[in-house]
Amino acid sequence: MSRTEAPPLPEPLRVPVADSHTHLDMQDGTVEEGLARAAAVNVTTVVQVGCDVKGSRWAAETAAAHADVHAAVALHPNEAPRIVHGDPDGWSRQGAREAGGTAALHEALAEIDALAALPHVRGVGETGLDYFRTGPEGMAAQEESFRAHIEIAKRHGKALVIHDREAHADVLRVLADAGAPERTVFHCYSGDADMARICADAGYFMSFAGNMTFKNAQPLRDALAVAPLELVLVETDAPFLTPAPYRGRPNAPYLIPVTLRAMAAVKGLDEDTLAEAIADNTARAFDY
Repeated sequence: MSRTEAPPLPEPLRVPVADSHTHLDMQDGTVEEGLARAAAVNVTTVVQVGCDVKGSRWAAETAAAHADVHAAVALHPNEAPRIVHGDPDGWSRQGAREAGGTAALHEALAEIDALAALPHVRGVGETGLDYFRTGPEGMAAQEESFRAHIEIAKRHGKALVIHDREAHADVLRVLADAGAPERTVFHCYSGDADMARICADAGYFMSFAGNMTFKNAQPLRDALAVAPLELVLVETDAPFLTPAPYRGRPNAPYLIPVTLRAMAAVKGLDEDTLAEAIADNTARAFDY
């Protein structure tokens, strides 16, 4: 079995659900093919998420062209330091870049602000903090960008989609300090059960991805077990985080049923009950 070969279509869900976070622009094939495969297993709605100005423009355009696609627009936490301090290694899809300083960051944020005003853009994200690849010099740029995105989400009445990697305490601190928008989604929830209780008390949605199926992911399953049903979402984060038993192969929205069934087992629910709740929760979270 090739690591690059797409996994087979799973058994369709009986209840239609949404993929609350995907990157169609990073997946193989056309948007239409991806949406058709998803619809074949009853994944009927996707939230297409931008990670930089170009990707956010693409997300907005794709959502405008497809009724079953909603957009979220943002500068990814790792994008902010690259804009400010430059990206000599070309980690991002733009390749190597010169430092632009805070002026360049403000210019990029102004573009995200303009996109966030569009009606088919339902979310501002993925934004937040990511300490995995960023040293101390990048943290200030990340936090400034995160706070700006919170303000943009509140001003336009859009959901805030959070990327939190190895930065739980600081993400929660900034949200509490700045005042979280009415609808806040922790994408690819990565905290433990204690953090899930904090999120639940604050009314934050928690979106679980394919990594909750991984052998070493018991803390994620423990978090899902205590997360209130009305605050749980499901996502692929495709092409990343492909659920077991297909880990390492390309992910896509049509694999949502694999993750949802694993989640149902953790919650002790039948898949239809969980799917109905998730469908309702995603529509509430993104106001569609």
